[in-house]
Amino acid sequence: MAEHSILVVEDEHTLRRLLEYRLGKQFKVRTASNGEEAMERIAEELPSLVISDIMMPKMDGFALQAAMQERRETSVIPFIFLTAKADEQSRLKGRRTGVDDYITKPFDIDQLLSRVDRLLARTSHFQTQLDAKIGQDFSQKLMPKKLPVVDGWRLDFHNAPKEHGGGDIFDWTEIKPGVYFITVGDVMGKGLQAKFYAFSFLGYIRSTVHALLRTSNSPAEIMTRVNQMLVDDPPMEDTFASLLFIRWEPARNLVTYANGGHCRPVTVSSKGAEIVEYSDMVLGLNPDAEFRDTSLIVSPGSGFLAYTDGLVEQQMASGNQLGEAGLVEAMQKAWGTPEPMKKLVSNVLEDSAAPEYSDDLLIFWLERLAAKDKDKDKDKEREHAAPRWFSPFGENAATDTV
Repeated sequence: MAEHSILVVEDEHTLRRLLEYRLGKQFKVRTASNGEEAMERIAEELPSLVISDIMMPKMDGFALQAAMQERRETSVIPFIFLTAKADEQSRLKGRRTGVDDYITKPFDIDQLLSRVDRLLARTSHFQTQLDAKIGQDFSQKLMPKKLPVVDGWRLDFHNAPKEHGGGDIFDWTEIKPGVYFITVGDVMGKGLQAKFYAFSFLGYIRSTVHALLRTSNSPAEIMTRVNQMLVDDPPMEDTFASLLFIRWEPARNLVTYANGGHCRPVTVSSKGAEIVEYSDMVLGLNPDAEFRDTSLIVSPGSGFLAYTDGLVEQQMASGNQLGEAGLVEAMQKAWGTPEPMKKLVSNVLEDSAAPEYSDDLLIFWLERLAAKDKDKDKDKEREHAAPRWFSPFGENAATDTV
């Protein structure tokens, strides 16, 4: 199907048919014999571009162009006059009304096609730039401005939206002193529409989770109820999302999470990196879907990595996607460096097929510092005199499993 549609407004039947035939090889073409008919066609469906004669019965080309300029939804549609009025006064009138091009009859059809292509390319370019700007604005508003700061822990977050990107979401809240609830997710879809959906969906999830946290702090129980609401709520019935709900209790060195079809987290320690196997169904598909909590005790010098699919779906120079196995290998190489998450991002990119990531990239890193790293962290804190808004906990004697 043709990407662009053109409305030809011409009262001469033979010329109208000729333009419909030639333009119809590249575009979806509709026709009208005067300005009044043209406005009716426009009301049915907005065209990508209008080519109009000037001298026509009922409503001439000038009146048509003026009527389109008065309406917000039609004022930016590219407009070409194709007319026998070659006098300078008519040309000046056309320019004053903001017409994009003025072609006099007789005309060269190839020249007309060339100008149509150029105008549509310019319009598409502006639209792409606008979409990217709106997408970037959505991405910035979807992400928190800061992360929790807890003594003995290092949190890091990397978000790199790809132009207007998709629907990656991240959020956190302190549900009670020293207990955090973290959301990492992906709303299905690509492009600006998915980004807009994610923006709306995050507000929906945020308000729903905050309400449910009054009666439960189990990620699995909250995810079960969010899934039920997605299925039961008609406006959300076509929305599907993968979510990772994480409850983090730093005083107990405990991470508890429920995984609704999201990318499986990675745990990292001096023993190596590994995928946490468990994952349940994507939300919004099955009203009877069940979710369960998985708890991990995080030992000193160990980390927990959550991410969205832009990381594991990165195309590598080998021709394959990074995948979970590639992520484990890359994470093991990054482990032990001063900033393991940044090192992971750069390591993957070095072995990629392209010099940049092809999709949105969202990574969340949670690390329990080893004793020596805690000392370094405190030295750095003193050096920079950076204010910490929360540091109430010391270490305890919990059994370590990560």
